[in-house]
Amino acid sequence: MSVMHGLAGLPRLRAYQSKRVSSFDSTGGNRDWVDIDGGQTRTIAELRGPGCIRHIWMTMWFADESYYRQVVLRFFWDGGAEPSIECPIGDFFGLGHARRKNFVTAVLQMSPQDGRAFNCYWPMPFRTGARVEVENPGQQKFPLYFYFDYEQYDSPQPLEGMGYLHAQWRRENPTTGWGDEHAHLLRSNPEQWRETMFHGGDPRSLNISGKDNYVILAAEGDGIYCGAHLDVDVFARQKNDWFGEGDDMIFIDGEPWPPSLHGTGTEDWYNCAFCPTQEYQAPYHGVLLYSGTEQWKWKGKQSVYRYHIEDPIRFRRSIRVTIEHGHANKLSNDYSSTAYYYLTHPRRGGPPLPPVEARLPRPDEPAYPAEPGGK
Repeated sequence: MSVMHGLAGLPRLRAYQSKRVSSFDSTGGNRDWVDIDGGQTRTIAELRGPGCIRHIWMTMWFADESYYRQVVLRFFWDGGAEPSIECPIGDFFGLGHARRKNFVTAVLQMSPQDGRAFNCYWPMPFRTGARVEVENPGQQKFPLYFYFDYEQYDSPQPLEGMGYLHAQWRRENPTTGWGDEHAHLLRSNPEQWRETMFHGGDPRSLNISGKDNYVILAAEGDGIYCGAHLDVDVFARQKNDWFGEGDDMIFIDGEPWPPSLHGTGTEDWYNCAFCPTQEYQAPYHGVLLYSGTEQWKWKGKQSVYRYHIEDPIRFRRSIRVTIEHGHANKLSNDYSSTAYYYLTHPRRGGPPLPPVEARLPRPDEPAYPAEPGGK
């Protein structure tokens, strides 16, 4: 017996009990939240298995919006000592930069008003139990409302062949680019600039290894990669401000370059085209956040996503999901990402999070810093 979900499996009268853990007021009153004090780590859900979380809803009130990057959400499967998911709470629900806004994807949503309600539809199977905790490393107490809707089974049989959900949050701030060394050519000799930047005039413009790419996911084990959202803060002046042109390169089971899955540009990775300047959200791909201006088209905070729901990427031993930061990694910008994947056994979901100060988003800048000798 397998667990079928979605419209195709909806009419099937499967064997499970519908369960929920929520923050409702057990006294019968209307205080339907829990307080997370400053400096507190609190377990908010402990589920008995076998089971599968089908939906999570949360909302919270932060006086300081940076708490969307400060507060950490952790999931532990089957009594594991280390979290398979350890992620800033805003990023886990699909949008980086400590921002919230209305958006809809197939698996993650922020809903009116102004993205205040967070929803997650990633299936989360577990065999013996699941534990979810929230850490507030800040000083301000905040109220947290939540639902965990899950299925509970009489035996593990419905979970046969299913993996455990993992997530990795990563950041490189800034990425190490080499293009600024040739910026003077853009004004004095545009043709030489193009030859230098794209066609081998500088040997670094030919990326035949992928070793300096931004890493979205690095994982070992037997599993399925299900996609990521990528959050870029374009804080440095560059040609047209365009942060793309970087190819995605996905290395499966230790394969050499070029990998089996090699893309043609960042906007192509998130299934759009030609340097988009519009927000657009489809179930599995799109532009969540666009912060460009008429003068600087792609300046500031941008968020894009590609979820592999219909086309999950299989690996048996390891996977390394990477993307260039600009063509051949020539640009220096602030990159962060959240990747979602399943493994046959619970493991730590990526490296431990950096300290709070290394997670905070950059302040918004009204203008680029002036170039030496220019404007």
